[in-house]
Amino acid sequence: MTGTQHAARTFTAATRSTGLTAQAASPAQAGTPAHAPLPAPGGSAHISLALAPALTPAGIDATPSFFSGFATQPLVLARGLLALGDITATRYFQYVPTTMRDPVLTANGDRLRAETFSACNGVYARLDLLAAGFDGGDIALGTTNVDLGPESREVLTAVRRAELLHVDVGGDGLTLATPVAHSVERPVNMPDRWVRALGNIAEIHRRLVPRITLDAAQARAFLTAVPAATATGRTVWLVPSREGVRIGSRPAPAAVSVAGLHRLSAAKRLLTHVTGLTVYGPEPGTPETGASAVVIELPSARLTLGLTAEPWRGHSGEGALLAALAADEVLADAELVSALLGFEPVLDVARLGRDTGLSEQRVRGAIAVLAASGRVGWDLADAAHFHRELPDDPGRVDRDQPRLVAARALAAAGRVEAARTDKAPGRSWVVRGAETGQDSVVREVEGELRCGCTWGLTHGSGRGPCKHILAVRIVTKELA
Repeated sequence: MTGTQHAARTFTAATRSTGLTAQAASPAQAGTPAHAPLPAPGGSAHISLALAPALTPAGIDATPSFFSGFATQPLVLARGLLALGDITATRYFQYVPTTMRDPVLTANGDRLRAETFSACNGVYARLDLLAAGFDGGDIALGTTNVDLGPESREVLTAVRRAELLHVDVGGDGLTLATPVAHSVERPVNMPDRWVRALGNIAEIHRRLVPRITLDAAQARAFLTAVPAATATGRTVWLVPSREGVRIGSRPAPAAVSVAGLHRLSAAKRLLTHVTGLTVYGPEPGTPETGASAVVIELPSARLTLGLTAEPWRGHSGEGALLAALAADEVLADAELVSALLGFEPVLDVARLGRDTGLSEQRVRGAIAVLAASGRVGWDLADAAHFHRELPDDPGRVDRDQPRLVAARALAAAGRVEAARTDKAPGRSWVVRGAETGQDSVVREVEGELRCGCTWGLTHGSGRGPCKHILAVRIVTKELA
């Protein structure tokens, strides 16, 4: 028996005999007052995180238990969860602190993923707690939300390096306040815009590639130079250098643009634990500015932080999935693919294609639909999709994508006409508006469709295509 296992048995027996635990259930979720955190015997800490009902492979579990055991890296787990709480509670654009602190938790069998967004929706954060970070229990399967209330934060803040940290991510004594909390429509309680943002994150991050890799010393030096959360959100360029990375104020070869470097400030909680860092950005040769992300390597864990192209932009409005959702067959394909998902930490697109009989392109389109409902995410470090289960809502695609609905209406009404000229036959289209003078011209320029409408002139393709480009894509696919 290892020292950790022996200590675990001793500690478990002590907590059972004394009942000394720190409950984090909020009154709204548990229906009972939350207890103040109490230290367990021997200087150990026991944390019980309250959960909402979970979606699991066996259906809805009203009192789920995702893991019960000891953390092999207690400080990494504690400070990682606190960093997520910092991000959720912060509005980085025009800095304002808030009281939101509840991450979404997905158990994939080999790891726990805790995900959250900043209050301004411009920062995405995910803490991957890998299997090596736990001892004494098995990681289950399912998705729920975690109540990281003041009592839990107090216990997490008090964790010390040499202490045992027992984590009970479940709710054996949890009682729910109302029968509504058990409903199929909302077993996972989160802001509705988070679901839209989760879909866009999956597609945005899928397009990013590793651009700069730093070792432990270089990564710590870089994070030390990150400004405080209250700083202004100007765009800087991260330039690879002999020392690791240099923060520049203008574009340079191989540089990655980052808008609002202060939005990485929460990672400073983990500064002493950082073992490496990778900066992700668009492929070289693409526009200078765009979304970016960093993956911070930690002992038995990883912290992923994703930033929008501008501090004032939220992930929920990026429109990254619009093009993939335009095909007619994607909804039926998504229903077929969803039946084969099983909380895999890495989705095998080739296997899904073989099992469904769909082409790789159609499988990826189906995954885009599932991502739009928050049921599929993208892991930058694994370069693969993963499964998180949220309530099935087939109407969400249309409800959350008004540009796509408008484009389908334009295509169905026959308002897309090919404009032929002597110089470039078939390379432009006129999309007729509902009233005279509202026509828009869509042109193909260097293999990309561009539109002269207000959206196209303001955003280009940076926030997804406008309804006129989508209508052209729908019609040309039908004609083909």
